[in-house]
Amino acid sequence: MKCPKCDFVQSDRNARCSKCGLIFEKDLDREATSLWKRVPHVKEEAGVISDGTFWGDVIFFVEPEVNLFHFAGRGAVFLVLFVWGWIFVLNPMASNYAGRSFLHLVNLPFHEAGHVFFQIFGRWMTSLGGTLGQLLIPLICLSVFLLKSRNPFGAAACLWWFGESFLDIAPYINDARKGELMLLGGVTGKEADYGYHDWEFILSEIGLLRHDQMFARLAHGLGVLLVLLSLAWAGYLLCKQYKNLDLS
Repeated sequence: MKCPKCDFVQSDRNARCSKCGLIFEKDLDREATSLWKRVPHVKEEAGVISDGTFWGDVIFFVEPEVNLFHFAGRGAVFLVLFVWGWIFVLNPMASNYAGRSFLHLVNLPFHEAGHVFFQIFGRWMTSLGGTLGQLLIPLICLSVFLLKSRNPFGAAACLWWFGESFLDIAPYINDARKGELMLLGGVTGKEADYGYHDWEFILSEIGLLRHDQMFARLAHGLGVLLVLLSLAWAGYLLCKQYKNLDLS
């Protein structure tokens, strides 16, 4: 091989000129790849500049040009979630506001489906399966929006739903010993046979029934935290999207 810079003749296997140090063209791609690995924050993909991290590429991903119509729709959804979320947060657990809301009817089919799905694991898991089913559906939707659709705003809305589900479950846990809530079928826990009230059975079987209020407070507190976190996440995304509005 003859160096194009100094005309020095050398082996074809050389990556650099033995005389002047010029990097031969065949190794430029290798050098670029090496640079890429050393400086991951200079990443460009489909016109999107990101920091090459999970947070920048997934959690806080924003399109380089945001459609005005899409932004307006997300803004309307955020307003509903913001107002409704604060109503959920400010209502005490004892009021059972979540259990009387429209979303309780949305959660109920997933709750009952959870009983059916988890019955193969035994009686105790069948009872717990209702709660698990109600919580898993928002999490699955969140994962799809975040990882498949690359829509973190949709994922934030699903996180809000996940938090609301905890707020919906908390009064049910709190009622384990009291048995005062009206259950599906038109009976209360006191009136029904043992095992009909999910959380009475779940906690009784593991000897923790006396701690029902503690578990209820934990569920309620986690629900409040998740709702507030989802609002902060969605609000931050909207601010970033506003900067990328396509007004043409």
